Amino acid sequence: MIRRTVALLTCPAVGFYTEEVRRGSGRVGFDVVTLDGVRGPLARVGGLGPRVGRYVVDVSSFEQIGVPALEAGLEDPHTVLVVDELGKMEFHSRRFAALLPMVFAGENPVLGTILSRPHPIADGIRQLAGVEFVGVTAGNRDILPRGLAARFTA
Repeated sequence: MIRRTVALLTCPAVGFYTEEVRRGSGRVGFDVVTLDGVRGPLARVGGLGPRVGRYVVDVSSFEQIGVPALEAGLEDPHTVLVVDELGKMEFHSRRFAALLPMVFAGENPVLGTILSRPHPIADGIRQLAGVEFVGVTAGNRDILPRGLAARFTA
């Protein structure tokens, strides 16, 4: 839904989205992908490091790819910052967590997805003034991108 919304924007946008990595019929991890196509591992099954369920988060990769994509957008208040997602894996990055107050206090519009379960960082973001939530359901996911894109380009 985020990628479809971004494709409809008529204003500049930077940031990242996460994408499943599959091997055969099974999911083996997630990649972080910037809007300009830079890709790297966000998490994989197995290994050492911070864990979220069965996945080990590659904090270094996320901080080299996802975080700079957002930082670059802060220079132009007319640029939409895309954050897919504000979730447990991403919150393992102290650099990302430290950037979030600037992202949400700045002038840039923000399009993102957020962890629905309780988490201290996510809970804080949900309570910020000006943050609006739009629930995604099977019934609205096909029409949301057009409506959201219109709100960001109006």
